[in-house]
Amino acid sequence: MRGPRESERNRGAPMVTATGNSGASGPGSEGTPALLPSAATGRYGGPSVDLDLLQTLRSTGAARQFHPEPVGDDVLARMLDTARFAPSGGNRQGWRVIVVKDPATRVALRDLYLRGWYEYLAMGSAGLVPWAPVTDRAAEAAAIANAGPFADAGAAAPGFAETLETAPALLLVLADLTALAAVDRDLPRYTFAGGASIYPFVWSLLLAARTEGLGGVMTTMPVRQEDEVRALFGIPATVAVAALVVVGRPTAVPRRLRRAPVHSFAWVDRFEGAALAGP
Repeated sequence: MRGPRESERNRGAPMVTATGNSGASGPGSEGTPALLPSAATGRYGGPSVDLDLLQTLRSTGAARQFHPEPVGDDVLARMLDTARFAPSGGNRQGWRVIVVKDPATRVALRDLYLRGWYEYLAMGSAGLVPWAPVTDRAAEAAAIANAGPFADAGAAAPGFAETLETAPALLLVLADLTALAAVDRDLPRYTFAGGASIYPFVWSLLLAARTEGLGGVMTTMPVRQEDEVRALFGIPATVAVAALVVVGRPTAVPRRLRRAPVHSFAWVDRFEGAALAGP
C-alpha cells in the first residue's frame, strides 16, 4: 500500500533519508551546489564549512539517512550556540532542547513517533492533508482506522521512522508557553503565531548543522503524543513539544529542491490578485 510521499518512507536501509524535498528538475526547481562543501577550520577551532547565504537558503533539503557515527557534544554545542541567535518575540528565547541519548528512551520515543506516523501515511493515502486545520473529520477518522497495513509494511521493511532510535543525534525542541506572544490565541481558529518564536530557532539549528558538514530534518510527529512525551522526559505542563530535530552525516547529497514559483503564491493588494512579477 503506497503512502502519500513514498520517498519519505525509503524502505530497506538501516537509517533512511526521505528526500521528499529534493528531486529531478521541474517547475520551481533550482540547481544547487553539493550539500556538504569542503570543511575548513572555524572560529571554534573545529571543522566548519564556508557557505554562501543565498545558495544555502536555496539548497538546504531534508536528510533522513545518515552514516552511523555519532555527533559529538562539542558539535551539538556549536550548533546550538549559533542557533540561539534566532529571532523570537520580545527576545524571550522560549526554546528549550533535550538531547536524547539514553538507548531505552530513544526506543520509547520511536514507538510514540510511530503511532502518528502510520496515521499520517493512512491519511495521505486517502488523499487528505494529515491533520489539516480545515478538513473532512469523518474522512480523516476513517483513514486513521485503516492505518494497520502501514504499520505492517513498516515492520516488514523498516525505514526512517522505524529506525529513529539509531539516528546519530536526536534533539527534542520544546516551547516555554509562558514566553510566547501568541497573538492569535483567542481567535476562533487554529493558532500558530506562537510558533514564530520557536521555529526560526529550529531552522537556524539545521543551517548550523550544515556548517558542521551535517544534514538533518525537523519533524513534528512527536507532538501527536505530547502527553506521553511529556511523561517520558519529565516536561512540565507549561512547556510544549515543538519538534524533533534529527541530525547526522547524510549518506546522500540533495542537489535540487522543488518549490513553487513566486508568482504562484505572491500577489499584489488582494488574495489571489495580480501575481507579483518576478522569477
